Amino acid sequence: MAVIFDCDGVMFDSRQANRNFYNHILARFGHSPMAEEDVAYVHMHTADESIRHVFRDSPHLEEALRYRWEVDYAPFILDMVMEPWLREVLSCLGLSTGLAVATNRSNTIEWVLERHGLTGIFDVVVSSLDVARPKPHPDPLIKVLDHYGIDAGNALYVGDSPVDAETAASAGVPFVAYKDERLEADHHARDLWEVARIALR
Repeated sequence: MAVIFDCDGVMFDSRQANRNFYNHILARFGHSPMAEEDVAYVHMHTADESIRHVFRDSPHLEEALRYRWEVDYAPFILDMVMEPWLREVLSCLGLSTGLAVATNRSNTIEWVLERHGLTGIFDVVVSSLDVARPKPHPDPLIKVLDHYGIDAGNALYVGDSPVDAETAASAGVPFVAYKDERLEADHHARDLWEVARIALR
């Protein structure tokens, strides 16, 4: 059995970090901060998709795509808030299950894990740079399944967005909807201990 975690919205409350990061890039090119619907979009999508979205009506799109690789992400990591009991739940699950991450973050995921003392806890971390097609395509979850040599029924994917739900469904992996009863899912969890109870049944 493997438990696969999304990063943003599951392991961390990162909405403020994402807001600050993309607003920084927008300000660099003289644009106004994101609207709330754009904040929701960048929470779920890759950095490339997010830049294309928030700069969709801007003549600075190509410049912004290049600039985002130059931005030091370290200050924005400080705006991320670790979910309560994350370390304790990972320690508990790690005794009897595999632990993995499948995220639409790109080059920032390793920095996030390192900054919060989580390096080495996960057996495999799949970012949007590690697959040909990131979420909502099944590729990130399939890469995790291949790492363990298990079928989809022997894993759980914990996510908090419609993109996560679609990813799990397309891969055939049972989905745990985190803190969102509106999402169609095999299970719903209100906190990380509930995720652990589902995984260890």
